[in-house]
Amino acid sequence: MDDQPLVASAFEMLLADEPDFRVLPGGRTGRDAVRLCRTEPVDVLLLDIRMPEMDGVTATREITRAGPRPRVIVLTTFNVDAYVVDAVAAGAAGFLLKDCEPAELLAAIRAVHAGGAVISPTATTHLFDAYRRGRTAPEQPPAGPDTGTHQALVRLSPRELDVLGLIGTGHTNSEIADQLCIAETTVKTHVRNLLTKLGCRDRVALVVLAHAAGLVR
Repeated sequence: MDDQPLVASAFEMLLADEPDFRVLPGGRTGRDAVRLCRTEPVDVLLLDIRMPEMDGVTATREITRAGPRPRVIVLTTFNVDAYVVDAVAAGAAGFLLKDCEPAELLAAIRAVHAGGAVISPTATTHLFDAYRRGRTAPEQPPAGPDTGTHQALVRLSPRELDVLGLIGTGHTNSEIADQLCIAETTVKTHVRNLLTKLGCRDRVALVVLAHAAGLVR
């Protein structure tokens, strides 16, 4: 979804060339995005931040409140910490700049579709710094930890803390398994437990929490 027809057409042509993608006609406003997701079985939605009628953050919040699908990737030309934090707090599973490489965008869509989360490397520092400063969204953040996070951290096992710290440094499940000398299925179990115990929506929220808790140096 993008209010600039040329940009939207470029994305549609890029995605249409991928044999495992089915591209739905997009709209031009945030309200178009919300309506589309109510009527079509969308898995992954690409959403611009700045759109008429309803901005991308508000649209993301409306869409993610309705259920786990679609998963939203926010795209913007602006690498501003307010946009990054607000998009993640609204429930976005990805945040990319529009000048990213086509291969990066395609990989991000596939990763998010599979249940992962992706944030542009250039935006990651803004996200971590904002959460360290204690910035929170004005509305309750669906993607963030709940109010019992600090108590929940105390209840984590040493192994769960190890896994959370490695998630915070960007390690994949496979890399965590290798580093801790455990099975990848065991890592997946730890990740599920962390999401439940910490009240986090997805892996992005775990990354943010790991940094905010000081587990990543």
